[in-house]
Amino acid sequence: MDKLAIFSGNAHPELAKSICKYLKVKLSNALVGRFSEGEIRVKINDNVRGKDVFIVQPTCPPPNDNLMELLIMIDALKRSSSQRITAVVPYFGYARQDRKDQPRVPITAKLVANLLTTAGADRILTMDLHAGQIQGFFDIPVDHLLAVGVFIDYLSKLKLKDAVVVSPDVGGIKMARAYAKRLSADLAIIDKRRDSPEKTEAMYILGEVEGRNAIIVDDLIATGSSLIEAVQALRKAKTKSMHAAITHGVLSGPAIERLDRCKDLKELLITDSIPLDDHKKHPRIKVLSVASLLGEAIKRIHHEESVSSLFD
Repeated sequence: MDKLAIFSGNAHPELAKSICKYLKVKLSNALVGRFSEGEIRVKINDNVRGKDVFIVQPTCPPPNDNLMELLIMIDALKRSSSQRITAVVPYFGYARQDRKDQPRVPITAKLVANLLTTAGADRILTMDLHAGQIQGFFDIPVDHLLAVGVFIDYLSKLKLKDAVVVSPDVGGIKMARAYAKRLSADLAIIDKRRDSPEKTEAMYILGEVEGRNAIIVDDLIATGSSLIEAVQALRKAKTKSMHAAITHGVLSGPAIERLDRCKDLKELLITDSIPLDDHKKHPRIKVLSVASLLGEAIKRIHHEESVSSLFD
């Protein structure tokens, strides 16, 4: 592991430290600060010539700062003669705009992919993309991990009887099916209509949920609108209990207030792909770590071993 170097920006240093603890290596030293006018200042303090470098930096809020830090760190490491640079982006920001669904709108997921590649990244390691086809936006290898295994380990311990996995929209069917298969549970889908990017209206539940223990699964919770709509729809359908397993806990805007008012949701499970700020902590939010999953992927990439088993 002498040729392995792991760096972190300011987005989530705790996750980077946890990954290093799993790998039993030291976090490499870099200065990532600001000049007086606010420009990002980066200096790599360790020798990385000929090394296999991994930068742990989710592009979570504030997304612009964290993305620019990542791009500048990649450039600095490229100019320091690193052998290979892998951007470890557990949460890939700007992914929700992945197609032109309206006239005169950008495709930001493709733009960010281009920026990372142009900056000098040789490989991307990410987790639970908003849409799987975003992998095709890159002209470099992408390892797309799934957090389902981390959630299943926890959900299995709850021993929920007569469970049903619920997708809050049609687009999440594939993810929900993966959970249902592992839990040997049934599958249900909420057919909803989106009134605006921040507001949704649940319409109809496809599947049997009455008297069942529901597990709502999704890749991202931002304002919490989709989750609350799903909970309300399931409550009307006389679901027995409700848990939610959502990979990326952005929890922006009124998300915590909505969760506080939503007493029907027993527990919200999220991962530490995004740091949970103190003001966002809630007694019904439980954070599960993905450090070992990312660490194992980094180890296998470094040793040129297969990562495919981690995709399941």
